[in-house]
Amino acid sequence: MKISKLSRLVAAALFAGAVSMSASAQAKDPVKVGLVSSKTGVWAEMGEEVIRGVRFAIDEANAKGGVDGRRIEVAEGDDEGNPDAGRRAAEKLARDGYKFIIGPIGSAVSLAIVQNLDRWDALYFATISKTDKLTGESCKMRSFRTVQSDAMDMAMIDNWAKHIKGNTFAVVAADYAWGHDSATSFKKAVEAQGKKVAQTLFVPLGTKDYSPYISQLKEAKADAIWAAVPARDGINLLKQASSFGLIPGTPFLGHAMLSNFIVNATGKAQDGMLGTLGYAPDFDTPANKAFVAAFQARYKRLPSDTEGLAYHGAVVMLDGVRLAGSNKPLEVAKALHGAKLDTIFGQLTVRAEDHQVMVPNFVGRVKNFNGELRPVMEEVFPPSTIPAPSPLCKM
Repeated sequence: MKISKLSRLVAAALFAGAVSMSASAQAKDPVKVGLVSSKTGVWAEMGEEVIRGVRFAIDEANAKGGVDGRRIEVAEGDDEGNPDAGRRAAEKLARDGYKFIIGPIGSAVSLAIVQNLDRWDALYFATISKTDKLTGESCKMRSFRTVQSDAMDMAMIDNWAKHIKGNTFAVVAADYAWGHDSATSFKKAVEAQGKKVAQTLFVPLGTKDYSPYISQLKEAKADAIWAAVPARDGINLLKQASSFGLIPGTPFLGHAMLSNFIVNATGKAQDGMLGTLGYAPDFDTPANKAFVAAFQARYKRLPSDTEGLAYHGAVVMLDGVRLAGSNKPLEVAKALHGAKLDTIFGQLTVRAEDHQVMVPNFVGRVKNFNGELRPVMEEVFPPSTIPAPSPLCKM
């Protein structure tokens, strides 16, 4: 009888402890993610891929029990590809408690958001925006960039230009800061090799009719054309260049134009096209192989470049929560400051000086792969080629 009574007391104590521990785990506040991207506007196709990539990382984490014993919750907002709309969407989410903000594409949207992070007590992860200002004069302790920056792209182009065939080039670029930076950097890179840019054209965002620009590009009789025209505008340019006979006669070199959704929308116009590439499923690391296999199992296709970059950014964000053992934005920022992380690109460092993740960079080519055209990685530029941090960044 005494043993039976003792057994009941021990069992009761163990049960009470288990309930207490379970209640404690369930009492942990969730990680609340504000997923702001373009559901409408010029970057809507990319926005859909960003949302899919981020949600894939979050679903994967939740299936394993969350991060730091916390479930991840997501609410979405549409930045419309517009800085004001993006800021409003991010502010609403932050004020509703979704303080881990991720997903904008346009650099202007990202810059509008980072100015308010302290006021919102929020954290920001730039997975697509490349402007150097994010890790320069507009850098913030609460802001991180997980994608290659403009400066990183330009350092790669400087090295790549040594091997680009041709002596005379034309440039067509979007008429805003990124397009101008791209055109200037390409011109500087090829001129350093004793070559020249004979013509430079800047095209307003939202242009529908590219025929006047295509006529001028034809007249330039360039050996190749450097093109930095994003998203839906890039689709219009390439389709019309093909229909007017500029393609395939003159090779195009694409800056951020080898995205899968552009390739899929332009028929064979990009077959053989070289260009910069932020991610490809070919990257040979265990983590990337696992991601690609899981993505294929779910969607019956390979992840796109945009989906891969968005997934990578979301994993970095969640790793910050794990390292901090907290869902408080500033504590997560401090934990990621200078951290070393295992990623789909291998082990990478979050540079403490400016919160740039030191990710490698790539040149790719659109090729027929298992019966479909897609960008395939051709050359890797390691983190050692990344320029030094900007002196304008003051954390």
